[in-house]
Amino acid sequence: MANWSRNNRITAGILGLIALGWILIVVVLAIGLPAPEAHAASKTPRANKVQIPEHSVQYRLAIERETVAVFGLDASPARIAAQIHQESAWRATAESPYAQGLAQFTPATAKWIATVFPEDCGSADPWDTGWAIRCAVRYDKWLMDRIDAEPGCDEWAMVLSAYNGGLGWLNRDIKAARLAGNDPRRWFGHVELTSGRAAWAMKENRSYPRRILTILEHAYIAAGWDGVPVCAKADAP
Repeated sequence: MANWSRNNRITAGILGLIALGWILIVVVLAIGLPAPEAHAASKTPRANKVQIPEHSVQYRLAIERETVAVFGLDASPARIAAQIHQESAWRATAESPYAQGLAQFTPATAKWIATVFPEDCGSADPWDTGWAIRCAVRYDKWLMDRIDAEPGCDEWAMVLSAYNGGLGWLNRDIKAARLAGNDPRRWFGHVELTSGRAAWAMKENRSYPRRILTILEHAYIAAGWDGVPVCAKADAP
């Protein structure tokens, strides 16, 4: 009887040590290793978190066709897709207090561009998705032809700034940059720093090209859209 009790005590002691060992292992692992979700998040590029609407694919062929027709074979359809994403998130019925449709043309700009490109934009219908894509691409090119900037990232940033706020305001910003001693042909770190706009308008206008060129274009290329990024990638805000 005594031997049986002694054996039980030994067995219980061994089982207790084994249980303690497992507890220590679990504690060490919990402290020393990050959770799988946190680890995965730290390895995922922020640009990949951009949610690209599935229905954007129905406009892809039109964007590729118009972008190449206007800017040539080296064009980046992903850049125009990024611009449409920023403007309306691909909502053909999108409407703001001043703008309408997929590319968010104001009624005044829609009427004006119909006179500049009568063959392609003569109908002046910003609610029509084909018209919106066709004329947004041509408006970008029209602006680019009137902007003196360093080719590439800075040039496209100025084009987009003008699309968002008007060429007249961009020219005022360029003049202000020159007076401030900044390079009037460079957007980032120069022209973007000076403006006579209202604070809210400046914030919107500065974030517009930055988000399109450093985040959204990269996201669309990663999703399989044709194009080569014109600016370095930044983390999504």
